Amino acid sequence: STAYVNKKEEEKNSERAVPTTFGVFVNRSLTLENIKCYGFDMDYTLAMYKSPDYESMGFELLRDRMVSVGYPHELLRYTYDPSFPTRGIVLDTTLGNLLKVDSNGNILVCSHGFSFFREGDIDFYYPNKFIQRDDTDRFYVLNTLFNLSETYLYACLVDFFTRCSRYTSLRKGFQHGDLFMSYRSMFQDVRDAMDFIHDTGILKEQTIKNLDKYVVRDPNIPVLLTRIKEVAKIFLATNSDYNYTEAIMKYLLEGEPGSPKKPWRSYFDLVVVDTRKPLFFADGTVLRQVDTNTGKLRIGTYTGDLQLGTVYSGGSSDLITDLLDVRGKDILYVGDHIFGDILKSKKRQGWKTFLVVPELTKELQVWEERKNIFEELKRLDFYLAELYKHLDSGSKDYPDISSIQTRIKVLTHRMDMSYGQMGSLLRSGYTQTLFASQLIRYADLYSSTFINLLYYPFNYLFMAPPVLMPHETASQNSADVASTEQNVNNHVITSHRN
Repeated sequence: STAYVNKKEEEKNSERAVPTTFGVFVNRSLTLENIKCYGFDMDYTLAMYKSPDYESMGFELLRDRMVSVGYPHELLRYTYDPSFPTRGIVLDTTLGNLLKVDSNGNILVCSHGFSFFREGDIDFYYPNKFIQRDDTDRFYVLNTLFNLSETYLYACLVDFFTRCSRYTSLRKGFQHGDLFMSYRSMFQDVRDAMDFIHDTGILKEQTIKNLDKYVVRDPNIPVLLTRIKEVAKIFLATNSDYNYTEAIMKYLLEGEPGSPKKPWRSYFDLVVVDTRKPLFFADGTVLRQVDTNTGKLRIGTYTGDLQLGTVYSGGSSDLITDLLDVRGKDILYVGDHIFGDILKSKKRQGWKTFLVVPELTKELQVWEERKNIFEELKRLDFYLAELYKHLDSGSKDYPDISSIQTRIKVLTHRMDMSYGQMGSLLRSGYTQTLFASQLIRYADLYSSTFINLLYYPFNYLFMAPPVLMPHETASQNSADVASTEQNVNNHVITSHRN
């Protein structure tokens, strides 16, 4: 949803409406004219990694690490399948299941390895098809794009040990002789392997060696940053170290070999590396200066005056507001991490937030191709309401809705499979996922890429659409029911014949 700069230009702007694929979408109204400072994360924000090549490389590094620490060599047979994982999946470390849930913890999809449970199976393991999401010791949310490779690796592990005749499957893990391997210990091993490839720099080394293969070089990045700097201040705040940041930003901003070069740091008023977000938005860490000639940190805690043009390591978000002389609501922070970038900057600092959701490109494509399925789901929902319209607590005869319920399940599954094995990032049928609810709650704006800001003037008013409560929309629904009753009956008849 977008709104126009002002009422006088409404008609003019409606003629040049931004195509949906290039759109910036709005949860809370925001005027760009009021933004005095733009902040950017780097990984999966300024630096967009090429999917699925980048996730496949990460998966192979994780898989090889697991084998090197003692896991069976047969795991090397597995290769990354981008159609399986999606973000926002909850991993049950007790039972080893991958769960797709809504904001309340109701289970929408459940898989054990690559086997998907039917409703009866889900109810056996999870009474009422529900989990306590606040049980963080048991349930781990795989929310970041970096989590995609480990989500798939964990599914591979469960799949392998379930199929392997040497191991006996138990409720909470696998038995092999005197060895018991729990689902929790497997998850911890995967997490340790992920920490290993990040902390040792193996993932970064492979990325830097193959920048053309793994990193999208978009010529619009320097164009947009240059335009922003004409009207506001800009900072970069990344968890990556300086040497990796230097390599990536040079590749993105200093142009092709032989072309005139503008130093990448000149695009920013402030650069902060090693931020350790989300800690950066709270107490922070020790603030140190970076020697940009060597990439090394200067010893000791930096206590001098804050200086523009200096690269800092660590610190906290207070560094941003103090050095750039801006308040929280003056800042629009752009990032891809719903928790580390968006939630914490919003809740603890009051910053305006822009969530980058690369998956939105495919989500929009499938939505356009399959929105007729969603429309039918809505019609069925309205029709169900109409069936009960004239019934009350004294009614003895109830309508048979089993065929309609079956039709809803079939349509929901068909729509989910259009997105991938785990379905859409944002919904299952007409139920929104946990990720979608977090996006709506914490992101003021969101888009598939921050580059889409190019299509909006810097005094643009992003106006959120009015959100009606159920009692306000009830009167609108009945008008849609009469025209759909015959269509529903036709579908029910067809379902019986099939």
